[in-house]
Amino acid sequence: MQWIRLSLTIAALAVTAPCLPAQNGTCAGMTVGQLTSLNGFIPFPADNLWNTDISTAPVDANSANYINYIGGSAPLHPDFGSGTYQGSSIGIPYQVVAGTQPKLKVQLKAYASESDPGPEPVPPNALIEGYPRPGNGDRHVLVLEKDSCWLYELGKAYLTRGQWSADVAAIWDMLSNEQRPYTWTSADAAGLPIFPGLVRYDEVAAGVIRHAIRFTVPATQQAFTPPASHWASSVTNSNAPPMGMRMRLKADVDISGFSPQNQVILTALKKYGMILADNGSALYISGAPDSRWNNNDLSQLKTLPTSDFEVVMMSAIYTPANVPTGQSPTIGSFTANPPVVSAGQPVTLSWSTSNSLYNIISPQAGPVRGAGITVTPAATTTYILYSTNQYGRTTASVTVTVH
Repeated sequence: MQWIRLSLTIAALAVTAPCLPAQNGTCAGMTVGQLTSLNGFIPFPADNLWNTDISTAPVDANSANYINYIGGSAPLHPDFGSGTYQGSSIGIPYQVVAGTQPKLKVQLKAYASESDPGPEPVPPNALIEGYPRPGNGDRHVLVLEKDSCWLYELGKAYLTRGQWSADVAAIWDMLSNEQRPYTWTSADAAGLPIFPGLVRYDEVAAGVIRHAIRFTVPATQQAFTPPASHWASSVTNSNAPPMGMRMRLKADVDISGFSPQNQVILTALKKYGMILADNGSALYISGAPDSRWNNNDLSQLKTLPTSDFEVVMMSAIYTPANVPTGQSPTIGSFTANPPVVSAGQPVTLSWSTSNSLYNIISPQAGPVRGAGITVTPAATTTYILYSTNQYGRTTASVTVTVH
């Protein structure tokens, strides 16, 4: 279903959202700013793929073939660090914003039909991957909104005369186990969120990483394993790794000779592993840039070859021949009360859905929980409810007439 462009006059929005306690370990306890500390908060529930302990999970029967396909001698490579390389920062940046950050329309391009329409609270000074010289790479922009706990991710993002545009946009509810529809991409090729797989300096400094780590390989299979939802390949070789494949550092690999900081990373690779998210260089693990990284120390991770890793058993591998199908969400109702108002008068939008993983209202509101919000349109506005689950998306609209 194509993203719908709306040329409407948009006014301020008043939304009743849950008030989360501002304390360490909570979404609201994150520090606002660029590359700031999450203060112990871990995105997504404890049983989410990114946060589950797989140290004792069975080894996949095809593990050796996957490793050989990647290249057993290829070294582990930290794709993050301090300073710049050819004028670009090293790693994928992020920013934390408050709930008061204005939500803006993002002009969607190449993958508009598989994107979340927003609006999104992307600040005008948001860091683009590769800053200060982003170049023509993936140009990811990651924004965590702390007060309502949503994650916004853009791919191939540009800011032109105050207007953000992107090839793709994905919105993630950090309080639930959300999944993209099968065969849909996200800001990452695997259809997965990017941020939860980044190695960050604040967590390494705290002494523990409690999640899996994002990584890339040069060639992937035309297949994915859940909760990945998308492939980015025409390779049908069953020994090529599918998107979403999980690897871990073998338990018997001795990490005692590494620095304390590197041991934090390697311990996480043993306990939580790493998840295949994109095509790229072999065994490159992703992290956020930070001036406090010691690049010489991080380079010691390159002494570990791919053969020191193993593939964790995958429960299902989906190819074009067996992608799951099912019913998209059902929207029972979507109403506005009152439907006719004077400019600036509040309107309550209410809805009921079933089989939905997440809902978005455009324009003005963005992602929503519950069954109602209050908006204050300044001109006649058509609101669209986008309700999404793993099988697709359903929409409904309602028009508020403003005198």
